[in-house]
Amino acid sequence: MLKSVIFDMDGVIINSEPLHQKAYYKMFSDLSIDVTPQQYEAFTGQSTLNVCKQVCHIFNLKETPETLVAMKRKHYEVIFKNDKTFHLIDGVLDLIKDYHANGLTLILASSASMPSIERIFKRFDLNKYFKAKFSGADLKASKPHPEIFIKAAQASGYKNSECMVIEDSTNGIKAANAAHIFCVAYNSEHSKNQDYTTANLVINHFAAISYKNAMRLF
Repeated sequence: MLKSVIFDMDGVIINSEPLHQKAYYKMFSDLSIDVTPQQYEAFTGQSTLNVCKQVCHIFNLKETPETLVAMKRKHYEVIFKNDKTFHLIDGVLDLIKDYHANGLTLILASSASMPSIERIFKRFDLNKYFKAKFSGADLKASKPHPEIFIKAAQASGYKNSECMVIEDSTNGIKAANAAHIFCVAYNSEHSKNQDYTTANLVINHFAAISYKNAMRLF
Protein backbone atom coordinates (compact mmCIF):
# COMPACT_ATOMS: atom_id res chain seq x y z
CA MET A 1 0.00 0.00 0.00
CA LEU A 2 1.18 3.51 -0.78
CA LYS A 3 2.22 5.34 2.39
CA SER A 4 4.63 8.06 1.25
CA VAL A 5 5.24 10.22 -1.81
CA ILE A 6 8.67 11.67 -2.55
CA PHE A 7 8.62 14.79 -4.71
CA ASP A 8 11.39 16.19 -6.83
CA MET A 9 11.20 19.99 -6.89
CA ASP A 10 12.50 21.51 -10.11
CA GLY A 11 10.20 20.54 -12.95
CA VAL A 12 7.66 18.89 -10.63
CA ILE A 13 6.65 21.42 -7.97
CA ILE A 14 8.06 24.51 -9.62
CA ASN A 15 9.23 25.46 -13.06
CA SER A 16 12.51 26.97 -11.96
CA GLU A 17 14.52 25.31 -14.72
CA PRO A 18 14.36 28.43 -16.96
CA LEU A 19 15.66 30.49 -14.03
CA HIS A 20 18.46 28.00 -13.40
CA GLN A 21 19.27 27.92 -17.10
CA LYS A 22 19.58 31.71 -17.20
CA ALA A 23 21.85 31.62 -14.14
CA TYR A 24 24.02 28.85 -15.56
CA TYR A 25 24.43 30.60 -18.90
CA LYS A 26 25.34 33.86 -17.19
CA MET A 27 27.99 31.87 -15.34
CA PHE A 28 29.16 30.27 -18.60
CA SER A 29 29.41 33.74 -20.12
CA ASP A 30 31.45 34.95 -17.15
CA LEU A 31 33.84 32.07 -17.78
CA SER A 32 33.87 32.58 -21.58
CA ILE A 33 32.92 28.95 -22.26
CA ASP A 34 30.48 27.58 -24.84
CA VAL A 35 28.19 24.90 -23.36
CA THR A 36 26.06 23.23 -26.03
CA PRO A 37 22.34 22.58 -25.53
CA GLN A 38 23.08 18.85 -25.55
CA GLN A 39 25.67 19.22 -22.78
CA TYR A 40 23.30 21.32 -20.71
CA GLU A 41 20.41 18.85 -21.08
CA ALA A 42 22.67 16.09 -19.72
CA PHE A 43 23.10 18.13 -16.53
CA THR A 44 19.36 18.17 -15.76
CA GLY A 45 18.48 16.74 -12.35
CA GLN A 46 22.02 16.93 -10.97
CA SER A 47 23.23 19.09 -8.10
CA THR A 48 24.90 22.40 -8.89
CA LEU A 49 28.20 21.18 -7.46
CA ASN A 50 28.16 18.06 -9.61
CA VAL A 51 27.37 20.12 -12.71
CA CYS A 52 30.19 22.52 -11.91
CA LYS A 53 32.64 19.67 -11.40
CA GLN A 54 31.79 18.38 -14.88
CA VAL A 55 32.08 21.85 -16.40
CA CYS A 56 35.52 22.31 -14.83
CA HIS A 57 36.62 18.95 -16.24
CA ILE A 58 35.14 19.40 -19.72
CA PHE A 59 36.59 22.88 -20.20
CA ASN A 60 39.78 22.37 -18.16
CA LEU A 61 39.07 25.44 -16.05
CA LYS A 62 41.50 26.83 -13.51
CA GLU A 63 38.62 27.84 -11.22
CA THR A 64 37.40 25.35 -8.60
CA PRO A 65 33.90 23.81 -8.82
CA GLU A 66 33.04 25.63 -5.59
CA THR A 67 33.90 28.95 -7.22
CA LEU A 68 31.54 28.14 -10.09
CA VAL A 69 28.79 27.17 -7.63
CA ALA A 70 29.07 30.56 -5.92
CA MET A 71 28.96 32.37 -9.27
CA LYS A 72 25.89 30.49 -10.43
CA ARG A 73 24.00 30.93 -7.16
CA LYS A 74 24.69 34.66 -7.12
CA HIS A 75 23.12 34.97 -10.56
CA TYR A 76 20.18 32.75 -9.55
CA GLU A 77 19.37 34.81 -6.46
CA VAL A 78 19.11 37.99 -8.55
CA ILE A 79 16.95 36.29 -11.18
CA PHE A 80 14.70 34.68 -8.54
CA LYS A 81 14.07 37.95 -6.71
CA ASN A 82 13.17 39.82 -9.89
CA ASP A 83 11.05 37.25 -11.72
CA LYS A 84 7.41 38.09 -10.95
CA THR A 85 6.00 35.36 -13.20
CA PHE A 86 7.49 32.51 -11.18
CA HIS A 87 4.78 30.16 -9.86
CA LEU A 88 3.96 26.56 -8.94
CA ILE A 89 3.36 24.10 -11.76
CA ASP A 90 -0.32 23.76 -12.62
CA GLY A 91 -2.12 21.19 -10.50
CA VAL A 92 0.73 20.32 -8.15
CA LEU A 93 -0.60 22.24 -5.13
CA ASP A 94 -3.96 20.47 -5.44
CA LEU A 95 -2.09 17.16 -5.60
CA ILE A 96 -0.01 17.99 -2.53
CA LYS A 97 -3.11 19.01 -0.58
CA ASP A 98 -4.95 15.86 -1.74
CA TYR A 99 -2.15 13.57 -0.57
CA HIS A 100 -1.69 15.41 2.72
CA ALA A 101 -5.41 15.41 3.51
CA ASN A 102 -5.53 11.66 2.95
CA GLY A 103 -2.66 10.92 5.31
CA LEU A 104 0.22 10.27 2.94
CA THR A 105 3.66 11.27 4.22
CA LEU A 106 5.30 13.75 1.86
CA ILE A 107 9.05 14.13 1.45
CA LEU A 108 10.99 16.53 -0.76
CA ALA A 109 14.11 15.15 -2.48
CA SER A 110 15.72 17.73 -4.74
CA SER A 111 19.14 18.30 -6.26
CA ALA A 112 18.73 22.00 -5.46
CA SER A 113 20.66 23.50 -2.57
CA MET A 114 18.87 23.71 0.78
CA PRO A 115 18.78 27.54 0.69
CA SER A 116 17.03 27.31 -2.70
CA ILE A 117 14.58 24.73 -1.33
CA GLU A 118 13.83 26.85 1.73
CA ARG A 119 13.35 29.91 -0.48
CA ILE A 120 10.75 28.09 -2.58
CA PHE A 121 8.97 26.52 0.39
CA LYS A 122 8.70 29.86 2.15
CA ARG A 123 7.46 31.69 -0.94
CA PHE A 124 4.68 29.16 -1.56
CA ASP A 125 3.98 28.12 2.07
CA LEU A 126 4.72 24.42 1.51
CA ASN A 127 6.42 23.43 4.77
CA LYS A 128 3.15 22.48 6.46
CA TYR A 129 2.62 19.65 3.97
CA PHE A 130 6.05 17.97 4.10
CA LYS A 131 7.59 15.83 6.81
CA ALA A 132 11.18 16.28 5.59
CA LYS A 133 13.27 17.91 2.87
CA PHE A 134 16.52 16.63 1.36
CA SER A 135 19.03 18.46 -0.79
CA GLY A 136 21.36 16.56 -3.07
CA ALA A 137 23.91 19.28 -2.45
CA ASP A 138 24.25 18.02 1.14
CA LEU A 139 24.86 14.39 0.17
CA LYS A 140 27.91 12.49 -1.00
CA ALA A 141 26.44 11.57 -4.38
CA SER A 142 24.10 13.33 -6.79
CA LYS A 143 21.30 11.86 -8.90
CA PRO A 144 21.43 9.45 -10.74
CA HIS A 145 22.92 7.93 -7.57
CA PRO A 146 20.02 6.64 -5.40
CA GLU A 147 21.32 8.06 -2.10
CA ILE A 148 18.81 10.91 -1.87
CA PHE A 149 15.79 8.66 -2.44
CA ILE A 150 17.06 6.00 -0.06
CA LYS A 151 17.39 8.65 2.65
CA ALA A 152 14.00 10.14 1.79
CA ALA A 153 12.30 6.75 2.11
CA GLN A 154 14.04 6.17 5.44
CA ALA A 155 12.82 9.56 6.67
CA SER A 156 9.26 8.69 5.72
CA GLY A 157 9.35 5.74 8.11
CA TYR A 158 8.10 3.35 5.44
CA LYS A 159 9.58 0.66 3.20
CA ASN A 160 10.78 1.60 -0.28
CA SER A 161 7.98 -0.56 -1.65
CA GLU A 162 5.47 1.69 0.13
CA CYS A 163 6.88 4.87 -1.42
CA MET A 164 6.41 6.60 -4.76
CA VAL A 165 8.73 9.09 -6.42
CA ILE A 166 7.55 11.84 -8.77
CA GLU A 167 10.34 12.95 -11.11
CA ASP A 168 10.78 14.73 -14.43
CA SER A 169 14.43 14.07 -15.31
CA THR A 170 16.41 11.16 -16.68
CA ASN A 171 18.85 11.34 -13.77
CA GLY A 172 16.05 11.45 -11.20
CA ILE A 173 14.29 8.46 -12.73
CA LYS A 174 17.53 6.49 -12.77
CA ALA A 175 18.02 7.33 -9.09
CA ALA A 176 14.50 6.14 -8.22
CA ASN A 177 15.05 2.94 -10.23
CA ALA A 178 18.31 2.27 -8.40
CA ALA A 179 16.55 2.82 -5.06
CA HIS A 180 13.86 0.33 -6.12
CA ILE A 181 11.08 2.86 -5.59
CA PHE A 182 8.02 3.12 -7.85
CA CYS A 183 8.65 6.10 -10.11
CA VAL A 184 6.14 8.35 -11.83
CA ALA A 185 7.62 10.49 -14.60
CA TYR A 186 5.91 13.84 -15.03
CA ASN A 187 6.24 14.67 -18.71
CA SER A 188 6.80 18.35 -18.16
CA GLU A 189 6.83 20.75 -21.09
CA HIS A 190 9.73 22.43 -19.33
CA SER A 191 12.02 19.39 -19.15
CA LYS A 192 13.28 18.80 -22.66
CA ASN A 193 14.74 15.59 -24.11
CA GLN A 194 14.53 13.52 -20.93
CA ASP A 195 14.27 9.71 -21.05
CA TYR A 196 11.16 8.32 -19.32
CA THR A 197 11.43 4.76 -20.60
CA THR A 198 12.39 3.22 -17.24
CA ALA A 199 9.69 5.02 -15.23
CA ASN A 200 6.86 2.85 -13.91
CA LEU A 201 4.29 5.36 -15.13
CA VAL A 202 4.41 8.46 -17.33
CA ILE A 203 1.83 11.21 -16.83
CA ASN A 204 1.09 14.53 -18.54
CA HIS A 205 -1.02 16.05 -15.76
CA PHE A 206 -1.18 15.55 -12.00
CA ALA A 207 -4.86 14.59 -11.93
CA ALA A 208 -3.73 11.22 -13.29
CA ILE A 209 -2.12 10.44 -9.94
CA SER A 210 -4.70 11.87 -7.55
CA TYR A 211 -4.84 10.07 -4.20
CA LYS A 212 -7.59 7.78 -5.45
CA ASN A 213 -5.73 6.93 -8.65
CA ALA A 214 -2.36 6.56 -6.93
CA MET A 215 -3.76 4.04 -4.45
CA ARG A 216 -4.76 1.82 -7.36
CA LEU A 217 -1.09 1.58 -8.39
CA PHE A 218 -0.09 -0.25 -5.19
